[in-house]
Amino acid sequence: MVKWNPPHLKTNCGPEVFSGGKAEIMGRILYLLVLLFTAEIRGFDLFIEEFPDSADLGELIPEFESNHAERFKRSAATSAKEISQDTVTLYSYKVESTITSHFANTMIQSKVENNAKHSQSLSFDIQIPKGAFINNFTMNVNGITFSGSIREKSEARGMYAKARARGKSAGLLRTNSLDMENFKADLHVPEGTKVQFELHYQEALQRKLGVYEHSLYLQPGRLAKHFEADIYILEPEGISTLNVVNPIAKQFADLITVTKGEQKAHISFRPTLDQQRSCPICSTTAVDGSLSLKYDVKREKASQLQVFNGYFLHFYAPENHPPLPKNILFVIDVSGSMWGIKMKQTIEAMKSILDDLRPDDQFGIVDFNHNIRCWKDELVYASPIEKTSAKNYVQNIQPIGGTNINEALLRAIFILKEASSQKILDPNSVSLIVLVSDGDPTVGELKLSKILKNVKTNNRDEFSVHSLGIGFDVDYDFLERLAQENNGLAQRIFGNKETATQLKQFYKQVSTPLLKDISFEYPLNGISGLTNNRFHHYFGGDELVVAGKVDPDKKTPMESFITATSADDVNFLIETIAEVEALNDFFAESRHAFPDFAKQYWAQLTINQLLAERSLATTAEAKRNLTKRIMQLSISHHFVTPFTSLLIESEDGKEKMLADSPTNKGACCQSLAISTKATPPPPVTKQECPFPSATSPPAQELKSDVTESITIPQKQSLCKNNPNAPPNCVDNDPHFIINLPKSRMDVCFNIDPSAGSILNMLSDPELGITINGKIVTAKKAKDGKLNTYFGTFGLYFQQLDIKIEISTEKITLKDSSYTRVMKWSESSSLTYNRLAVSVKKESNVTITLDNDLSFLIVLHRVWKSHPVNVDFLGLYFPSSDTFSEKAHGVIGQFMKDPDVSVYDIRPGTDPEKPMATMNVKGNQLTVTRGEQKEYQHNRMEGTKVTCWFVHNSGKGFIDGHYKDYIVPQLYSFLKLP
Repeated sequence: MVKWNPPHLKTNCGPEVFSGGKAEIMGRILYLLVLLFTAEIRGFDLFIEEFPDSADLGELIPEFESNHAERFKRSAATSAKEISQDTVTLYSYKVESTITSHFANTMIQSKVENNAKHSQSLSFDIQIPKGAFINNFTMNVNGITFSGSIREKSEARGMYAKARARGKSAGLLRTNSLDMENFKADLHVPEGTKVQFELHYQEALQRKLGVYEHSLYLQPGRLAKHFEADIYILEPEGISTLNVVNPIAKQFADLITVTKGEQKAHISFRPTLDQQRSCPICSTTAVDGSLSLKYDVKREKASQLQVFNGYFLHFYAPENHPPLPKNILFVIDVSGSMWGIKMKQTIEAMKSILDDLRPDDQFGIVDFNHNIRCWKDELVYASPIEKTSAKNYVQNIQPIGGTNINEALLRAIFILKEASSQKILDPNSVSLIVLVSDGDPTVGELKLSKILKNVKTNNRDEFSVHSLGIGFDVDYDFLERLAQENNGLAQRIFGNKETATQLKQFYKQVSTPLLKDISFEYPLNGISGLTNNRFHHYFGGDELVVAGKVDPDKKTPMESFITATSADDVNFLIETIAEVEALNDFFAESRHAFPDFAKQYWAQLTINQLLAERSLATTAEAKRNLTKRIMQLSISHHFVTPFTSLLIESEDGKEKMLADSPTNKGACCQSLAISTKATPPPPVTKQECPFPSATSPPAQELKSDVTESITIPQKQSLCKNNPNAPPNCVDNDPHFIINLPKSRMDVCFNIDPSAGSILNMLSDPELGITINGKIVTAKKAKDGKLNTYFGTFGLYFQQLDIKIEISTEKITLKDSSYTRVMKWSESSSLTYNRLAVSVKKESNVTITLDNDLSFLIVLHRVWKSHPVNVDFLGLYFPSSDTFSEKAHGVIGQFMKDPDVSVYDIRPGTDPEKPMATMNVKGNQLTVTRGEQKEYQHNRMEGTKVTCWFVHNSGKGFIDGHYKDYIVPQLYSFLKLP
């Protein structure tokens, strides 16, 4: 996608600097300049400013300085008119994907030009599949090429540090892994700049329910003069079926051409400029969606062995076996958080799934909240009578209470073990547990590591555990590891009207076990680097894949033997033979073949298996050895993984960017920060950062005649709690004030949630800190409105296992063995573990962690018989780099300090409250200049804070909708996509 962003205020020089010999000067002054984080997944911002480097321009500096003021004045005066014009030309948008033996190699290229008379941002924004590995990203800016190379992480970080110390462009990109990933690059460029973006990624396609699926996400963002999207498929075994299942939009169905041969296919989408338009006279594009296809290969033999360029791939997908009987226990979360559409859709799916059970299947149902219930205490055969009884039981489930995942899983394991010990299970059957849950444990065992250990210890690899996480409140990393440790599959189910369909689709993947205890064997001589060759079970429609290296001197045919247990032939053996050079001629004649498919497929399979092994490793030495192997493979096969970085640099090596992937899958947002400091400022000691802070200086005022924003970052203290920064807070009914140090402004918004709602203010799963507030209402409406307030705050310090509940009545601190109640009616203090709690009589309470991170909660009392208002609380805490990049929440998301610019200031309906346009997180919002009060220092009168007010409950400023921050319990962590 190519997008246009409003221009930033030019504090350097105007466009005229480039009026003569533009290309030559550009080559001398190009440099990157960014210190901002984006809310996009896999996103980074790159800025090329017109301000020349004095070491490079020499004699141009005096001329530049003398004309700077006039150029800036002209730029500011004309920007309001220019901002409304779309002056970006998308010359071409090209996507090409080559699928060779189920391995996809994809390239996305975009060529754009800034035709405006001012600098602006050009964006390259695409979606890639979750399982894909990025292996290169390049840019060409006016003929200057920035290309990528994979480096070991510590080496790349060292280069980053050296570049930063020299004042050169350098950056840090953090990425994460969700069901879909975005890659975004924003390049801030002068007028007339031409940029070509190009991204390459690779993906081993997995067979599910009998087909491979491949999707290209086509999102050019605007009309492209030249548009090409091509998918080439080459399958040596032959293509059996091929269907386009998603043609981007209905109007494009007839524009997609499919050419299918015996072993090759070509899918092409090449719309003209007019065909791309969203309407005949529109200047916007209708191309915004996915081009998806499903296909399968011919399987004259279930076992397919391919050898090419020193590597072999062994695909095994038998379909001619009768199903093994299965023993299945459905473990269903029926806690209060499942109320509504989640529970309704789960019930609908369960009724359909129960209908699909075969007569020789045995099944049971365990439903749990804070208690554990069983439909029946033992497994029963899936007769029509039992299935009807089970459906009636499920239909009457009413969600309520907490979530005791640990006991529910142990009960399910116990039922299966009892059935096994009593010899009522078929020896050839497959036993599995399917867990369906939407939240973290809130009752019983709460430590996820202990739950994993309990399940692993009790299960002992006897039964497979499959995990389904509904919505975003669930800890999907936990569910994924639970399945991984117990030979199962994990999948995130999105809690919407399609939940039932998603649940049924997942069940279909595990509903037909055909084989168990599968083993692949190969001759010892000439074979190395073997991937996992033993599998717990095989389900119909799936595919087992083993890969390895073949000795280049090996000339004799390669052999393999597969042993497994099936329903009709308890133990059987399959032999497969492949000629070492059999595929050479086929790929030599194929113009679009990807010659490294076998090599890269093997590498991806190996890296993913090593990552899984590493997550299960029990010793530091084992983790180090696995890390080293992953790192070496990533470098040699050019993949960005948690242990490697993609170094992007100019041809002369003077400009560098660093794309850094996370070490864990739970990393949140990521961004590329590019520094121009010669040396980092000296650190400041903790003693210089007391909290609560002293009175803050007034926020920077913006002059009404300036229509662009100043976005040059101000020098910030490295204090973890900056004493000169106003706090972030929520107070009154409820009013939020967010301080943005980098943008030097305060932003305000209101939220009006319903009574009883619990909103997450801050959630940092890495630090193990969450803060939630529960809403209370006024006694009655005033002026037709029933005001809401925060009546209770809950603070949970997970690593300390300490919970603090602060209400208008009392302050309660507790852990598993200790409870202390402190009263508002007297001043007191308490130090426990690493926490210090200080109560100021009838005023406020301060909670400080490690003498470093502090939270202030202010008490507001009303007179006892007030006819309308109620007692309530306010929460205050400063921006802090103590929090991890995973920090989120209504307030917590701003610990990353997003880049915010305000421009086009104009009179509002109230002369004292001017309006303006705010650019934040890719959104343009209309905001109003006003005042709010904070009560950190003056609890009675408050202190006025001038801020930009965002309407509609902060929509566009906060991520998503405020209702997305509602959590089920007072100590719940927030889970977002």
